[in-house]
Amino acid sequence: MLTTKKLQEKYFQPSDHPYNKYENKIKSVSNNFVTILDAGCGRGAPILSKFKDKAQKLIGVDLEEPLETLNKIHYIKGDISNIDIPSNSIDIVISRAVLEHIVNPDSVFREINRILKPKGNFIFLTPNLYDYVSIASKIIPNKFHKAVVSKTEGRTRNDVFPAYYKANTYKAIKRLSDTNKFTIESFEWLGQYPSSFMFNSYLFLIGTMYEKIISKFEFFNFLRGWLLVHLKKSE
Repeated sequence: MLTTKKLQEKYFQPSDHPYNKYENKIKSVSNNFVTILDAGCGRGAPILSKFKDKAQKLIGVDLEEPLETLNKIHYIKGDISNIDIPSNSIDIVISRAVLEHIVNPDSVFREINRILKPKGNFIFLTPNLYDYVSIASKIIPNKFHKAVVSKTEGRTRNDVFPAYYKANTYKAIKRLSDTNKFTIESFEWLGQYPSSFMFNSYLFLIGTMYEKIISKFEFFNFLRGWLLVHLKKSE
């Protein structure tokens, strides 16, 4: 049996990963004159760092202390539901793997709408509630998440946070958008390699077969692991 790394290289292309598609979506609406704010950027602001030469100003917001001085990035330590930013001042708000951790997504959507300029863009990537990993996460109490994720995915315990999945279905996002004056520009269900099974080749192969099946038929798109959403602030 091949290692999980070899199986990943054999069956999945890096360009198809949701992270790459998310970054490409951001690039499609950005230019050298825009201000981009990353809501929940993480201690090292890794996504914003990729846009240092592709935007006029970069702002990162997170509850954690930054790992280091972030060159060309203005870092704000704070809650994304109450950002110390003037209204109508941001061109693009982005967020990756954050909304599943929000207890009150209405307050976050409302705040993001406030800081965006008219017709500003809100682009986010978040897990799909109906993915098997999300379902398992909902069933397993949050107090056990750090141990499970560190074992299955190899992530450090400091990078595992409680998950609530209140903005992780089309229905929930449509409601949040309508309530908080956004229009949906695009909504995509994306799949990826079974990252939670990297510790076992046989489980990884089973996960790969499942992924290939649900990716082949549009009927099963609601089961894919990620939601890539592009919202625009209504006029």
